[in-house]
Amino acid sequence: MSDAHLTERPVDDGPEPVDLTDEPIQLSRRDPAAQEPELRPVSRRRRIALAAALVVGLAGAGVLGVGGWRVLAQKDTHLNAPEKVAGLTRDDSERARSTAEYLRDGFAADIDLDRSFGTVYRDPADAKQAVLVFGGTTLLWQPERDLNTLFGLMADETGKVTGLRQVDAGRLGGVMKCGTTSGDGGDFAVCGWADHGSVVMAMFPGRSVDDSAKLFRQLREGIQSR
Repeated sequence: MSDAHLTERPVDDGPEPVDLTDEPIQLSRRDPAAQEPELRPVSRRRRIALAAALVVGLAGAGVLGVGGWRVLAQKDTHLNAPEKVAGLTRDDSERARSTAEYLRDGFAADIDLDRSFGTVYRDPADAKQAVLVFGGTTLLWQPERDLNTLFGLMADETGKVTGLRQVDAGRLGGVMKCGTTSGDGGDFAVCGWADHGSVVMAMFPGRSVDDSAKLFRQLREGIQSR
C-alpha cells in the first residue's frame, strides 16, 4: 500500500499567529470542578448486556483460534504408499499400477492437488479383496464439504453412494465417511477421509462398510504423516 501524501497548506492563507506571553493562557472562567460530568450508575440491565457481548466476543475469538490452530496443525501433510501396511501388500504389477494411475488421474482432475498418488493393495488371505487407494495433498479450508463433493462425483461414475455416514476418523482427526456403491463386480464399500491438508478415498470390494472403515483407519495410520 503506498504512503499517503500530505497536502501542503499555503502559509499566507492561515490565521494570524498567536502571540504567546509569559502569562498562563486562561481557557475558561468556570470552576474546573463544575465541568466534571456527573457519573451515573450503570443499570443492571446494561451491565448484563455488556457482559453478554463480551462473552460472545470471547467465544468467537476462541472458535477462530481453535480453527486456526487446526489448520496449521493439519496443513503440512505427507502421503506415501508403503510396501506393507495394515496387513496388506502393495501390488506393483503392471495391471495394478495402470489401475492406480487411472484412479489417481481421475481424482486429480476433480480437485486441485499439490501432490497425488494412487495404489492397489492386495490381501494375502483373499485375492478378491484388493483395496484401491487414491488421493493427494492440498490445503482444504472446508474438508467435509470437499469430501462430500468428491463422493458426489464418484456417484456420477460408479452409481449412487448409499448409506453414506460419518465414521471415527481416528487420532489424525479430520472427517471420515463410508458408504456403499456398485461396480462391474457388484456392490462394494467406499470410504474417504479429508482434513485441512489431505483428501484420500478407497474402494473395498468384498468387505462390509464397518470392516472397511476399520481397515481404512489402519491404512491412514501407515500412509499419512505430518
